[in-house]
Amino acid sequence: MELTHSQLWEKCLSIIKDNISPEQYDAWFKPITSVSFDEGVLILEIPSQYFKEHIETRFGELLCKAINRVYGGNLTKLLYKFNQIGDQPDTSVKIRSTHTSQAAAPRTGASANPFQSVPNEDIDSQLNPRYNFENYCESMSNRIAYAIGKSIADDPKQKTFNPLFIHGNTGVGKTHLIQAIGIGIKESMPQSRVLYVTARLFESQYTAAVCRKQVNEFINFYQSIDALIIDDIQDLIGKTQTQNTFFHIFNHLHQNQKQLILTSDCCPAEMEGMEARLLSRFKWGMTAELCRPDYELRKEVLMQKAEQDGLSIPEDVLEYIAQNVTDNIRVLEGIVVSLMAHATILNQSVTIDLARTVLANAVKSTRKQINFEMVLNEVCAYYKIEPDQIFTKSRKREISDARQMVMYMAKKHAKMLLTAIGTRLSRTHATVLYACKNIEERLPLEKQLQEDVAAIESSLLS
Repeated sequence: MELTHSQLWEKCLSIIKDNISPEQYDAWFKPITSVSFDEGVLILEIPSQYFKEHIETRFGELLCKAINRVYGGNLTKLLYKFNQIGDQPDTSVKIRSTHTSQAAAPRTGASANPFQSVPNEDIDSQLNPRYNFENYCESMSNRIAYAIGKSIADDPKQKTFNPLFIHGNTGVGKTHLIQAIGIGIKESMPQSRVLYVTARLFESQYTAAVCRKQVNEFINFYQSIDALIIDDIQDLIGKTQTQNTFFHIFNHLHQNQKQLILTSDCCPAEMEGMEARLLSRFKWGMTAELCRPDYELRKEVLMQKAEQDGLSIPEDVLEYIAQNVTDNIRVLEGIVVSLMAHATILNQSVTIDLARTVLANAVKSTRKQINFEMVLNEVCAYYKIEPDQIFTKSRKREISDARQMVMYMAKKHAKMLLTAIGTRLSRTHATVLYACKNIEERLPLEKQLQEDVAAIESSLLS
């Protein structure tokens, strides 16, 4: 007897349930129901767009494996259905399967063997429409790079800033900015051949071209681009043959007044392992740094992400997050997603307490890095003694107590080994162990010690 679409989906859920925790299953898969399965198309009903994004990101591989096992080659496409404005059917997601269909075929363009395309044909630019100037937040930390990028997008024929080399730490908005430039170029000159590609994909395509003896075709394709955008160019470090090929592509494009836009996690002067002739060319145009996001930018990013996700975040919570997450825009966006998940699943309002939970548990990279010197300075400042006194052999009560507190805090917050702490203080492993146990045993019993620890930790972790 042939199973119904609901029974097939129940078999999928049974597989998924065996591979994740009960809490995860109840939160993310129990609310999903099968609407229909007809002519290879499976339609699932989910609560919201947020569910779709979270499931694909967190459980995408597991979902694909379960569906492939149950539906096999009969499935060609998976569609999600949820309440949305206009009920647009653009929420389809192709499922990777051993079954090949026209719907699941790779797109032509840069990611699908691009060097076989014809030069006068349009290409898939690989640009994400979400990364545009309209939703790019500007502040003093990125104003120069933003202004230059906007000028290139508004007037692509102007080659004052060619190449444009943007560098900065992970998560400061490099990818968003360069894709926004690419989208702006396409809007200003729709017929231009714009291509965004990561350095890793460029290197992978080059390797494939070598294996297929299509290096000339590969070079000809890239030399036909009007605006070439390469992300994370530092990933070509150590790839000598790929660098040599890119050198020739770079020269051809630059000599023919084609725009080059590159990003890296460091400036050209710090790129050891990159050929000198390439580094010199990276400096021909404009080098701009995206700095760590300042407070105003962090707050604006939070507000924009919350608005996009339909989440209401009180002003005091926005300020708390912006003050405590200082390095990475992606982390800020992740916090909003985590807040939304907690608020939705737990059915509670977004508060400071909820934000504290998210920052402490969901986004571990926000935790402040503590070292021995920081512990030493905070403890000494609290007890009003000179740091040098900690290293002496003095047995005075105030100095001895402070020394034990340094050992305790270094173990707890700097995550130092007892031997390492002992080495810094010229004490034995046993002495450090005794000091830490002494404080741990006294803490539940002595209110003053509890206040001392709380005050030092508050200052240390702020």
